[in-house]
Amino acid sequence: MLNEKIAVKDILIITIGCALYAFGLVYINIANELAEGGMTGVSLLLRYWFHIDPALSTLLLNIPTILIGWKMLGNRSLIYTIYGTAMLSFFLYIWQRTSIAIDLENDLFIAGILAGLCGGVGSGMIYRSGGTTGGSDILARILEKKKGISMGKTLLVFDVFILTLSLTYIDLPHMMYTLLASYVFSKIVDFMQDGSYAARGLLIISEKHERIAETIMSEMERGVTFFKAEGAYSKEEKKVLYCVLGSHEIVMAKRIIHEIDSKAFYSLLTVHEVLGEGFSFDPKPKQPIFIKKAKP
Repeated sequence: MLNEKIAVKDILIITIGCALYAFGLVYINIANELAEGGMTGVSLLLRYWFHIDPALSTLLLNIPTILIGWKMLGNRSLIYTIYGTAMLSFFLYIWQRTSIAIDLENDLFIAGILAGLCGGVGSGMIYRSGGTTGGSDILARILEKKKGISMGKTLLVFDVFILTLSLTYIDLPHMMYTLLASYVFSKIVDFMQDGSYAARGLLIISEKHERIAETIMSEMERGVTFFKAEGAYSKEEKKVLYCVLGSHEIVMAKRIIHEIDSKAFYSLLTVHEVLGEGFSFDPKPKQPIFIKKAKP
């Protein structure tokens, strides 16, 4: 019996992600003689070495890693991974038998960028839904879960190793453009893992903390929290303000701080996610990124 709920929305997003990733692999990577990293890169090696269909080799190569994931991943992640692996093989089979012409005028730089974008967005959709496409994805997700290493960085290391082997069937320029694609891929994956919007945490130390807090709450409609702190040198007790803002609101926050207390100390922090009661993402136009919920 499953301990985690399987969401239809997640299944749909994984399906679209697999379709996009496979599309880029067939019509960008293979069409422009670019290699690929991870287990998919191994399937391309087998394609050129032994003429094995990537749709078949991708499915077969992922069986051992799925067995590893059986013990280390949760039930939902395991099911999503099996589904993602099957869908990737399915769409590789479909796209290889569908005639679509993409003329890049033999521009390998554009091909590398597009390959990274297609693979990164497709894989990012899969990862955000809690799934993988098997292979190195499973190992990367395990490292992220156990060691806190981002999937993008782990996948980049795997890619470099496979790309070195790929020199057996592609020349150095094609390998370098493939490395460009892998770099773009890793950045897009990390971006989609962090979220589609950027947020910043703002720490403020000021003698006029009450007035700054009131102004931020009234003019920017953002919540502010006070932390009790003590100066290491002065031993004086202070109040530190903390608030989370959208990246586009930082300029206004700085203006408020400077106008109230030009001697205030403040520090900006990168915030990858904002969760919990009081904040939510609202895609409707003319609405702030974070919306404070009214108390019941």
